[in-house]
Amino acid sequence: MTGKILVVVATSSEAEVIRKIPDIKQSGDDFLLRNMVISLIVTGVGSVATSWGMSKWFYANSKPSLALNIGIAGSFRREIGIGEIVTVESDCFADAGVDNNGEFQTLGEAGISDPDRFPFKNGRIIAENRYLTVADTIMNKVKAITVNTATGSEAIREKLIKKFNPDIETMEGATFFYICSGEKIPFLAIRSVSNFVEPRNKGKWNIPLALGNLTEKLTEYLLMID
Repeated sequence: MTGKILVVVATSSEAEVIRKIPDIKQSGDDFLLRNMVISLIVTGVGSVATSWGMSKWFYANSKPSLALNIGIAGSFRREIGIGEIVTVESDCFADAGVDNNGEFQTLGEAGISDPDRFPFKNGRIIAENRYLTVADTIMNKVKAITVNTATGSEAIREKLIKKFNPDIETMEGATFFYICSGEKIPFLAIRSVSNFVEPRNKGKWNIPLALGNLTEKLTEYLLMID
């Protein structure tokens, strides 16, 4: 493709995925890969940081042809193993809601917001564009949730599974979907599983494997859309 791609990451280690793409060249603040100009922003972890970083970028720059959110994720399913690369077909804000006497209700369930108000459909934001269709040919699609507190206990894990039946968890994805929908630009999230969502034990994580595999798969994908 000819045009600009905006890549949004949360951390500097995830930004290295872009810098390690074979044959990519840095030009000022951007990167060049064949006919593509890639702008990279490192927002910081979480929805608030992502919102602020993306909003600042859109204020100062013309809209890209495509926005990509890349990084690591936690998997709720053993069949989506550590190191696997997935693309996200839908996301939601899984801890935005109301504590109703010990029962968690989403904003829609509590009657505070319309679960079908743009950009939501039944409380979720859906990725629907030709870039996702291409990604489908080399990556499995998953259903994601976005949280402000990374899950690290069996009790919270079970509550999230019962409520949302998710495949993966991140701390930025739904915010990225929300802002791109509002800006009316095509968007795609590509995530690499670094750990299982379970009682927290970072000794079981494999971030280097996840990021290495992400570089390989992202390179393959970018060359497919070139």
